[in-house]
This record gives sequence, C-alpha cells and structure tokens, in this order.
Amino acid sequence: MTLQQLAYFVAVADVRSFTRAADLVGVAQPTLSRQLRSLEDDLGAPLVNRGKAVTLTPAGEAVLPLARRMLADMDAARMSVAEIVGLRSGRVRVGATPSLCIGVLADALRLFHECHPEIHLELAENGSQSLVRDLARGAIDVALVIVPPSGIDSALHTLPLMRERLSVASPRSGKPPSSRGSMTVAELSRRPLVMVRQGYDLREVTLNAYREAGVTPKFAVEGGEMDAVLRLVEAGTGVAVVPDLVFAGRPRLRRTVLTPPLYRTVALARRADIAPSQATQAFTDTLLGFIGEIGATGGLSADVQVLLRPEG
Repeated sequence: MTLQQLAYFVAVADVRSFTRAADLVGVAQPTLSRQLRSLEDDLGAPLVNRGKAVTLTPAGEAVLPLARRMLADMDAARMSVAEIVGLRSGRVRVGATPSLCIGVLADALRLFHECHPEIHLELAENGSQSLVRDLARGAIDVALVIVPPSGIDSALHTLPLMRERLSVASPRSGKPPSSRGSMTVAELSRRPLVMVRQGYDLREVTLNAYREAGVTPKFAVEGGEMDAVLRLVEAGTGVAVVPDLVFAGRPRLRRTVLTPPLYRTVALARRADIAPSQATQAFTDTLLGFIGEIGATGGLSADVQVLLRPEG
C-alpha cells in the first residue's frame, strides 16, 4: 500500500469516475486503474464497484475516511518539514532605537539565536523616524519604535509593548543634580545638556518638554548617538534625558527622575500589507514571550510598564 494509491482511490471516490479521477490527479487512466487494483489486492477486497455507475463497496466505505486521514497527515508532515526548513534558511531584518538595542532587544536576539541558530539576523540601529521609513520601503522586516504623539503611519501594523519613563542621567562621580532625587525641567535647563542627533524621538520629546516649561536648553554637546551620549555623561560633560532602560548595567550613571514625569511608548511595528515570513513570525513570538516574561517577573525597572500580558 502506498500513499499515492490511497490518493488515487480518494479521487475515484470523490468524482465517481476513473477518467475524471485520472485527470484530477494528473495520470493516465490505465495507470490509475492499475494502481487502484494493486491497492485492492494488497487489502484483500475490492474497494470500488466497476460498472456503468462507479460506487464504493462496503470495504471502500470503510477505507475512505482512513485514507483521507492518512493523506491529511501526509500534508501536515510536509508542511511541518517545510516550516522547519524555512526557519533553518530564513532571514530576519530587525530595527530598533539605540536605547532598545542596549536594553531588551539584546537579550531577545540572544534567545532567538539560541533557538534558531541557522537564521540570519540583521540589526539596523537608528532613530524611530528612520526606522519607520525603512519599514515602509521594505528595508527591514520588523522594528521596535517609539510611538509619537501623532501616532504611527497607518500603513504599519503596530503592537504596543512597553511604556517607559525618561529620566536625567548624570555622572555618579559628580555632585547629584538634585538633593531630592527629582528635578523639574526648569531646574534641568540650568545644566549643560548632552543631546542625541536629529531623527531620534528622544530629542523631540526632550525639546518639547523644554518648550512647555518655557525654558531654553543649554547644550554642551549636540548630535551624538545614544552610546556616545552616555559616555559623555559618564565623563562629566553634561547631563542627558534618557530612557530608564539604559541605566541597567551602567553603574557610572546616576538616575534622577523628572517631575512631572516624561513617558514614551515602545511598539513593535511591521508593514500591514505584507504577511510576516516564518522567520519573522518566529522572532516576533520570541520577543513577545521574552517581554511578557520579564514583565511578569518584575525584571524591569518599576518605572517601565509592560503592556503585554503573558498567555495562560
């Protein structure tokens, strides 16, 4: 007995004609008849009544649901293998802002690589505005971006992940910027500010907070990437407004909260008009599972609120 023989039998049972069944499965009618006869010989009973009207024998009626199930299992096996092969040879192009690369993304990428070592990972580190443009033109598959007040392009599918607080980073080796452990934007404006370059949502949020407070920033250095900004702060060049996630693993930085607080929302974004590849979906599942787990176990700062809820 072969799966091909079972497929021929099911075709005959479906259309009740040897000629049409042969056309359906793409073989010559004598070939189909010969294979079906071989199946019947193997089973020890006729499955089909061959006459003016093709009907199933009692044995054929009993075998038909079993044959359908076996063919369905074969299709499921082929699909499973195809998915595994796809995940072994796939590629995922992930974008993220520098602060998120420093924070949750690094661990999520490590976990994904451990589970799918054959998938090629490409990381694009940039500001949210540039990442949104890269998503729109298909240069990356998925990205961790910051949701601006006006919202993200409707052509993108977005899933909010976290809401994190922005705080003031200063060198731990120096005098605290405030004895209270908190400070206002007006107080911040009296200190030299290290500012990220154009294209970062963090820059726009910070400058908008200055405008709303009616004060003007006093720049020490302007135009750096996130890692450079943090190193300049550690060196005592000035202070900076940064996401709370970047303080982890940087003992040379002191965190001072702003009052009233500044927050931003982190979302996972991809193009809405294109279904994610198997590899991209696998990465998404890994990332969401990781963030949901650390949110449930309290693995993040108290001022970082995970918007996902673990399943179950």
